[in-house]
Amino acid sequence: MNENGNSSGFAIEARDLMKSYGGLVAVNRISFSVRYGEAFGMLGPNGAGKSTMMRMIYCRTPLSFGMLRVVGRDVTDEARAIKESVGVVPQENNLDPDLSVRDNLLIYARYFRIPRQIAEQRADELIEFAELQEKRDVRIETLSGGMKRRLMIARALINQPKILVLDEPTTGLDPHVRLAIWEKLRVLRQQGLTIVLSTHYMDEAEKLCDRLVIVDRGQILVSGTPRELIREHAQHFALEARGCNGRALQTGLSHVVAERRGSTHFYFAASAEELAPLMKAYENDEVVLRPSNLEDVFLLLTDNERLI
Repeated sequence: MNENGNSSGFAIEARDLMKSYGGLVAVNRISFSVRYGEAFGMLGPNGAGKSTMMRMIYCRTPLSFGMLRVVGRDVTDEARAIKESVGVVPQENNLDPDLSVRDNLLIYARYFRIPRQIAEQRADELIEFAELQEKRDVRIETLSGGMKRRLMIARALINQPKILVLDEPTTGLDPHVRLAIWEKLRVLRQQGLTIVLSTHYMDEAEKLCDRLVIVDRGQILVSGTPRELIREHAQHFALEARGCNGRALQTGLSHVVAERRGSTHFYFAASAEELAPLMKAYENDEVVLRPSNLEDVFLLLTDNERLI
């Protein structure tokens, strides 16, 4: 038995997890686990099943089949206890626009039956953590998008959760705000909080996640650390040729990909030296030689119209 009261050592365990809506299978018998204290990511196209998986984790959506345990408890039988141990940041802001920043936190604390004095202390600490001290008494409608997201994260921490679940936490925010939120999440990660997030931003997943899964059509395609997945599926270096006509070159390299949206060709190799000679074939096009990244892996695995 570990310090979290879970003999398995996992914050989340899923086995043959399935969710269907009539004839539509949103999550199709997937299995994964999340260790305490790690940041775990879920990537996938729209409709891949990420949000459904997240909702099952925080007991918003019942599963159709399989086993799902969160903080050592079964979601089917112990949903209330799980909800007390999980903080949730949904895709959409659902703050109360008629209340102030501080009152949004205090009202939310009532759902967890947190005594008023303790709730006030936590609210003030979280307002400072979210860098909203100057906005503590203003109404929500006066906040910027980034401030609202920081407050959403602060609100999800009011019950001092063991797991923080974030469903696309920075969608629609400008790069400066995204970086600020990343820094807040890194602080929480360093404090030992278990973080589960879904995102469409590959750089976000690459920078924040210890491990991740790529999901498509309700199934896990691959899992591993960002660096492992890049090395295994996209080698180390990529040559990206934009504005090309015709088919990609035939080479002995591991992957040749023509992106479906048009005339960009991708080549992947273990070294930059292997790719350099190909640049002569694209001397009239825009060519970039760069390290491979998680977006390359994502496109290789989820683009059904790719050419390999």
